[in-house]
Amino acid sequence: MVRHTILHAMHDVGLAAWFGGTLANAISLNPAAGAATDSRSTGAVANVGWNRWTPINAAAIGLHLVGSAGLLAGNMPRLKAQQGVLAMSLAKTALTAAALGATAYGRALGTKVSKREDLPAESGTEPTASTPPDAATAQRQLSMVQWTIPALTGAIEVISAYASEQQRATEVHKGILNRLMG
Repeated sequence: MVRHTILHAMHDVGLAAWFGGTLANAISLNPAAGAATDSRSTGAVANVGWNRWTPINAAAIGLHLVGSAGLLAGNMPRLKAQQGVLAMSLAKTALTAAALGATAYGRALGTKVSKREDLPAESGTEPTASTPPDAATAQRQLSMVQWTIPALTGAIEVISAYASEQQRATEVHKGILNRLMG
């Protein structure tokens, strides 16, 4: 039996950083930016924070994807033999694709917002009356996307926990028997 400790660590640490970083920024960075001394500083503070997070987030996502791909390749025999593993893998892949899409969309919106260094804003995701319309629209959309990403990555965490349970010897035997019995 081949051990996949490094792949599991890459999968889990990458996903944890992706989930935790986006959740922390939604909970703390965006609202905390509103504590800046004036509305123009608010946008700048949020932009600096998100721009610093972006490369770390990209590395975390890459780490997670490499670990995921390695685990998937290593689990191909179980995928074919054990009932329920394929369905779990497909659900996890669909959630990962959705989280990647939401992350890319959030970054595109963030890029629109961060084009202006002195963007007037109430918080990282709340425009003021003087926020330019394109940036205000992007901020309103970001206010929803900022919660979508941790929701999706959190769901991946839950499915990963379920996948771990499927690897117990009793579950493997039961899944293989169920597959054979039809």
